[in-house]
Amino acid sequence: METVLSISNISKRYGKIQAVKELTLEVEKGQVFGLLGPNGSGKTTTLSMILDLIKANSGSFQWFGKTPGKESRKRIGSVIESPNFFPYLSPVINLKIVADIKDIGYEDIDRVLNLTGLFERRNTRFKTFSFGMKQRLAVASALLGNPDVLILDEPTNGLDPQGIAHIRELILLIASQGTTIILASHLLDEVQKICSHVAVLSKGKKLFDGKVSEVLAISDCYEFSARNVELLETAIRSHPAFQSMTPGAEITQVYFNAVVNPEELNTYFFQHGVTLTHLSERKRSLEQHFLELLDNNQ
Repeated sequence: METVLSISNISKRYGKIQAVKELTLEVEKGQVFGLLGPNGSGKTTTLSMILDLIKANSGSFQWFGKTPGKESRKRIGSVIESPNFFPYLSPVINLKIVADIKDIGYEDIDRVLNLTGLFERRNTRFKTFSFGMKQRLAVASALLGNPDVLILDEPTNGLDPQGIAHIRELILLIASQGTTIILASHLLDEVQKICSHVAVLSKGKKLFDGKVSEVLAISDCYEFSARNVELLETAIRSHPAFQSMTPGAEITQVYFNAVVNPEELNTYFFQHGVTLTHLSERKRSLEQHFLELLDNNQ
């Protein structure tokens, strides 16, 4: 798998505030990579550093395996601030101005307008657009020239539910066409629905990174019942991943400190002479995992 972005121990300080501290992570081609964290966690600062909008105090990063430069920047599209276009001009004319700045032709304008669902409004003044439409035009401008990577900072911030759904669908569509996407968000639900990979940030530090599916696969609780409760509890305590349990009148809740799956558990108990009458898995959400990480970092 090709590494698109490699960050090594990058840090940024503003006076007494440590905005980002020794951040290391990698983004591979085709991923939808989310930087997740509350406000002030260092997400926007990180994106600004990898776009060379601000300079890091220490550490380094590479785009496409090389030191950042003019050629690598041509392969990256970004939306960092609120959409900002000439209000009395149409999307087409605004995008022609963006194309001139990027030193590319106009032939890609219709494609990005179609992709973002704005082609029918291509000759309407920008000032008449809803905030969601303005956000989509910002994405369209970032996609001019068909970049390999799209960087988005809080792409659904300030949108109503319909606007959020439109941006979410747009991001997934762009990703399906092979574009690598890096986005920052404080919205757990959106990261869970959009991203393939996630890095959790808090106070400038990375607490966790990995596949979203792996986070969701970690189960913090199983529920069991059996006719022979005493034998069940003995078998539970002898399980190598056993962490704790809460016995109940009918159901025993068990917490494990490693990933286990129902099939393996069923086989394990059968081998220990226990026939289960009930087995259910309670998966924790990304939100639960996120909050646990933040609590542990206090």
